[in-house]
Amino acid sequence: MEKSWYSIFKTFFKVGTLLLGGGYVILPLLTSELVEKKKWITSEELCEYYALGASLPGIIAVNTAIFTGRKLLGTVGAFAATVGMVLPAFLAIVLLAAILSEIIANSYIQHIFWGVGIGVIVLLFLAVKEMWKKSVRDKFSMLVYGVCLLLALWGKIPLAVIIIGALFAGVFWQKIKDRRGGIK
Repeated sequence: MEKSWYSIFKTFFKVGTLLLGGGYVILPLLTSELVEKKKWITSEELCEYYALGASLPGIIAVNTAIFTGRKLLGTVGAFAATVGMVLPAFLAIVLLAAILSEIIANSYIQHIFWGVGIGVIVLLFLAVKEMWKKSVRDKFSMLVYGVCLLLALWGKIPLAVIIIGALFAGVFWQKIKDRRGGIK
């Protein structure tokens, strides 16, 4: 399928329009558009871009768009994907800012937000399911997951420190695997 700056912009604009609930729900939407429909990247690449985007400062959805756009069409692709991802939210904020207090007070709107909240939970579940399939593959990754989960639930250690610890555990484990492979 064609990978022009306009097609990249249009695809990310579509995803940005559907993106309710933040960057954590972007994975199923991008998987549908980029992997399944357009076949521009693989599911593994998308998960890597998502994980990298989540580990860097900034908005996860925008970080993921930058990495994906750059893979597709270099700097122009990164720019097109970023603008496409951000523009729907920007337009919505500009258009709704003046009447926001009136909208929020409306009981129908509150019910809509409740329904959207349920939909976001489903999208979060799908994102976790997709990341689980790509990340937890053996006993070591299950151990790292368990330790990270326990530390996060304990709440005494910042999440950034837990993520950095998991990163170092992965690098350490890969070095061990490389050494074992080189001995044979």
